[in-house]
Amino acid sequence: MSETIGQRPWMTAADTAAVLDALEAAGGLDCARFVGGCVRNTLLGKPVSDLDIATRLTPDEVTAALKAAGLKAVPTGVEHGTVTGVSGGKPFEITTLRRDVATDGRRAVVAFTDDWAEDAGRRDFTLNSLYARRDGTLFDPTGHGIADARAGRIVFVGEAEERVREDYLRILRFFRFFAWYGSEPPDAAALAACEALRGELKTLSAERVSKELLKLLAADDPRPAVALMARTGVLGEVLPAPIDLARFEGMVTLEDETLFETEPLLRLAALLPDDQLGAVKFSEALRLSNAERDRLAAALAPTPEFKSWMSPREIRRTLYRLGAQPFRDRVKLAWARAARTATTPQWRGMIALGEGWSPPAFPLTGDDVIAAGAPKGPMVGRVLREVEEWWIDHDFIDDKLSTIEKLKSVVQGMAF
Repeated sequence: MSETIGQRPWMTAADTAAVLDALEAAGGLDCARFVGGCVRNTLLGKPVSDLDIATRLTPDEVTAALKAAGLKAVPTGVEHGTVTGVSGGKPFEITTLRRDVATDGRRAVVAFTDDWAEDAGRRDFTLNSLYARRDGTLFDPTGHGIADARAGRIVFVGEAEERVREDYLRILRFFRFFAWYGSEPPDAAALAACEALRGELKTLSAERVSKELLKLLAADDPRPAVALMARTGVLGEVLPAPIDLARFEGMVTLEDETLFETEPLLRLAALLPDDQLGAVKFSEALRLSNAERDRLAAALAPTPEFKSWMSPREIRRTLYRLGAQPFRDRVKLAWARAARTATTPQWRGMIALGEGWSPPAFPLTGDDVIAAGAPKGPMVGRVLREVEEWWIDHDFIDDKLSTIEKLKSVVQGMAF
């Protein structure tokens, strides 16, 4: 008797039914099945986000079927057999059954087929090669996908090295799926293939590597996977030395024990050296967004040094100079490296003070400097910076008269 995942709400929803009805109107009953993550996650009792559908219909037939049903069809990857159907505003990635004709480790040339087993044979891992009818009936062409998924075994379909040579990104995908779904011990053949071919990661586009890396780091507990990456030399292929595994492990522990939000980018920062220029170069090499680059660079500045015993006055001064996000990131990175749990209340207090204090606005402007007698030009900025430093050192004194008096003395000393 075939196994089933039952009819789940995401399978019977009107938007989903409209897509399947459109495809079956063109290709007949069971011409389309759910595949991949939605099937795997439902089997494992995990949340389902994206809905992927495999079908015997060709991309042209899929497009025609969707349009005939009044649904939108977007040719997102027709050369690889993929059309995105839009129903009720939700995307459904619909891909024709296919087999690889040629691969070069980065991309594949495919041919379409109507054989479900042949389609499964070109997929990466057995737990991703599961299909389900709309009634929930499961199909496991490899014969191992259901058992491997339940046991937390991340196993390549067929020969591990052959699968990796088809697309070297599968090295990172192995560790990503191990982080999300795997259990110890890792599959020996898979691990050996990843280690042997790790040097080929340099042939991949930076965008593919960074996307996969951040997905891996978003797992609840990626520490075992990252430790395996370090042990096999894979981590050294994608990150600059020295890699700070201890701080990374501390960051994940910190997030877990304090219920902080999981932040993949900050976990990445924890692995990297405290080198602002190096962080910028790394970010640009991996084609991270400008916002991600700037956040990493600010988090990995070597100064000022953060210590758990900083006074409230020092905390306010540092927060004013750095800004809220860099301050919080720097505190968490320093906390993650701290060996003594006795300092936990101090680190908590720093974050609480940072979140509860709003830096005041500096009360003077360039007009005030000129009114005090400074000539227009670069001198105005120099005077402002000097007085602002005094104002910060006096803990943001809320006394404009005293600040004006200080301004006058600075102008007298610098301009005359």
